[in-house]
Amino acid sequence: MLIRSTGMFIAAFMIPSWIRGIKSYRCRKFSVQLTQARKLPSRYLGQPSSFTHPHLLKPGEVTPGLSLSEYALRRYQLMHLIKEEVKATGTVGNTDHAEPDSILMLKTAPGKDLPDHKSILFVPKRDQNRELWDGPRSGVDGAAALTGVDLVYTTEDFKLLVQKLKDEGITIWYDATKPTHPQLHCDYLKPLLESRSQYKNKIRAVRHLVQNLRLFKSEAEIELMKNAGRITSQAFIETMFASRSPVNEALLYAKFDYECRARGADILAYPPVVAGGNRSNILHYVKNNQLIQDGEMVLLDGGCESFGYVSDVTRTWPINGRFTGPQAEVYQAVLDIQKSCLSLCSVGISLENIYTLMLTMLAQNLTELGICQKKLNNDEVFKAARKYCPHHVGHYLGMDVHDTPDISRSLSLQPGMVITIEPGIYIPEDDTEAPRKFQGVGVRIEDDVVITEEGPLILSADCPKEIQDIEGICSSRK
Repeated sequence: MLIRSTGMFIAAFMIPSWIRGIKSYRCRKFSVQLTQARKLPSRYLGQPSSFTHPHLLKPGEVTPGLSLSEYALRRYQLMHLIKEEVKATGTVGNTDHAEPDSILMLKTAPGKDLPDHKSILFVPKRDQNRELWDGPRSGVDGAAALTGVDLVYTTEDFKLLVQKLKDEGITIWYDATKPTHPQLHCDYLKPLLESRSQYKNKIRAVRHLVQNLRLFKSEAEIELMKNAGRITSQAFIETMFASRSPVNEALLYAKFDYECRARGADILAYPPVVAGGNRSNILHYVKNNQLIQDGEMVLLDGGCESFGYVSDVTRTWPINGRFTGPQAEVYQAVLDIQKSCLSLCSVGISLENIYTLMLTMLAQNLTELGICQKKLNNDEVFKAARKYCPHHVGHYLGMDVHDTPDISRSLSLQPGMVITIEPGIYIPEDDTEAPRKFQGVGVRIEDDVVITEEGPLILSADCPKEIQDIEGICSSRK
């Protein structure tokens, strides 16, 4: 269950009064837990804290930029969505506890004044021999102090709980068909699920509830995504500086990776595309092992992950620093389309609406360039556009590159959503229908965008994309 990634509904809904009361109580409780955590030796903390890593976390943060109270609100918002009693489980990497092989259980039931919500974390018991090889684990005491959950037990205790759950006649919200941690699923949940026909319990998927929460980013999450965008933008600039002809795609891959990590990124968000020349027309080209020759362009689709949140940016530039005439024509056509699509990123518009605009403009620009040899009628417009740009205009972005994949692109955009806008034109060198001067040219331009009431906030705005800016960077190389 992706508890850590759920954005708050503050922008879209009023916070119930019971949540405000809980927040006040939580703040008092967290101050006690933080005091307890400070007393623990650092060897008992298996994840960074504000006392062991003050350069990464501020006091009161569980992970960089995200506080104990924000994580608590996320858990309560999910539990509030479910009106009947719930027991839901999740795994590490998906909770606010950044240690592997852990299980989060959320339990909710009606209360006299407030709903009776409880968060229970199950963590592996400490093992000195394993910690000798893999590093310290927080264990029960450390996890309780760091995370702010109500109760913490060992994962062995969870096996006992599973046996008890069989007879309770409750609804268990769990993504049994798509478990996020297959090993934990087999060891702990599968026995319960396989025997559920003999018991009174119901199994319902929680994935759609989590994704609907995760779709909206809080202010703290947006700040983290801004940072990822800044890191990525600077890495692109430095990689453009490093471009020479001939150059191996692997060198540009390594340069981009290094520049992201040197600026604080944890890892790359995905294997980047570093495609020179005609290889830019292979949408998911990730071999990155060919030489880029003088006169060719390189398409780099890359992003970083910083404190759990990702960026996804694409730029295309000439490896020798100067666009040829045909390259500039195709590039400017894509840039004009992207700017028009970005201007539509506002409240009430959907990604599908923007996609329709992209296809319409693509067909028009392809005709003006002479790539489509005849004037297209209405039936032929989208067919031609899809031939030269076979992918969608964008997707949702967050803790994953293709975030909240079950959310429809037809949904109206609302404040707090983050999307990509990435039109492209791809003309393989064997496309004899296109003029010879354009064959082998592939261009994609992609930016990350936060939807706000005031208009689009472009997270990757620092990454140059105007022709003169790109050529200026390349011409300033030492």
